[in-house]
Amino acid sequence: MFVRTLLCVLCVSTPLFAHDTWVETNSNVIRTGDAIYVDLKLGNHGNDHRDFKLASKIDLTGCRLRIADPSGKEFDLIPELVDVGYAPKEGYWKGKFAAAKPGLYLVTHTLDKVVNHGHPVRTRKSGKTYFLVTDSLDKVPENVPGYDKPQGHPLELVPQVSPVAPMGPGQLITVQLLLHGKPLADTVVSFVPRRQTLKPGFDETYERKTDAQGIASFTPTTGDQYLVAAHHHAHDEKTVDYDETAYSATLTIFVPELCPCCSE
Repeated sequence: MFVRTLLCVLCVSTPLFAHDTWVETNSNVIRTGDAIYVDLKLGNHGNDHRDFKLASKIDLTGCRLRIADPSGKEFDLIPELVDVGYAPKEGYWKGKFAAAKPGLYLVTHTLDKVVNHGHPVRTRKSGKTYFLVTDSLDKVPENVPGYDKPQGHPLELVPQVSPVAPMGPGQLITVQLLLHGKPLADTVVSFVPRRQTLKPGFDETYERKTDAQGIASFTPTTGDQYLVAAHHHAHDEKTVDYDETAYSATLTIFVPELCPCCSE
């Protein structure tokens, strides 16, 4: 009985249910043969899942972090990760990947765990971001295909317009929110700029509700890194092991101050 009680206390202290996970890169466009750096982060707690503040460092147990090249070939990035935090629960994970061929690359992260914050909850998380590899930074191709292909995540944000190029202030960001592959309507999608703090409740400037097809759109007015985030709680999805299921999905988009396709 004492051991079971102690395990419950330890589970309550875990941050996974209270926070989101996301992936981000140091650039959204690189030259063929160059390396890109991928960060796996845990946070979004200080402003009701609507900011870039780090909360802790994610436990890699059960995590998946992969890069898919333009042909669809996947590379496991977990073995390449290094800990950039000073303490066990500080900082985040960073990986390096050298891109050998031009085209659109996809970074995906998933996590599926049962955690306990007073009661057992199954938490199913997904995060993604894209970057473009090009032979010349002076001629960045536009609308490279592949960004609108769903990855089969339990809850997923699927771009409906290119998330890389063309991209800049005034360029529309449109996503479709899918739950088990089907559009999820009337759900809040947050488009969080790294340098802004969203107001309490529903922020009309940076948040939208999905329509009947799960579509939500946002037009950035300035360059920044944007965290697109959505959540869904399924109180009826339960078993003897957990009382409900909590879903979260994130998509990180880098918006440059000037669209590289329009820089001439």
